[in-house]
Amino acid sequence: MPGETEEIQEWLLTVEEFEEFYAHTASRLIGQLYVMLGDLHEAQDVVQEAFVRGWSRRRQLDGGGEPEAWIRTVAWRLAVSRWRVRRRSADAWQRRGSPSADPGPGPEQVALVSALRELPPKQRRTVTLHYLCDLTVVQIAAETGLSTGTVKTHLARGRAALSHLLQDPRAEEASGA
Repeated sequence: MPGETEEIQEWLLTVEEFEEFYAHTASRLIGQLYVMLGDLHEAQDVVQEAFVRGWSRRRQLDGGGEPEAWIRTVAWRLAVSRWRVRRRSADAWQRRGSPSADPGPGPEQVALVSALRELPPKQRRTVTLHYLCDLTVVQIAAETGLSTGTVKTHLARGRAALSHLLQDPRAEEASGA
């Protein structure tokens, strides 16, 4: 039936639309995942894999939906899965007594990542989505499956914790504390 074919095609992103979507969002998504993960190469890998998966699921990436949110969510889930695998592997190596060699990031990155790691995972993700990705509370709720009230709570608690964790010790010394 000609009407049905046209209707189905409207639900799919064309090759050109998908390429344009990729060109306009890949760098931004890599930057967002980089802040969430603290590892640029990992962010590049998971975003690329999310786009590969998105290609075969173009119905979920239709223009009327939130294709960027879908890709970001898939990339986040891929990263979480990879963390779990690495964690199990690192635990196994530690049990064997094998040392782990890691070159280490700079002091600012260490401070930020350390502070973010102090936050519960849902708070960390919510804070990152809000402040780095510029998502509204409603958009974060839709992307994470949390209620708007819970998102607001995570943001308030995350801000308070980061404010405390990221205090500059030189400012405290200058104030005579």
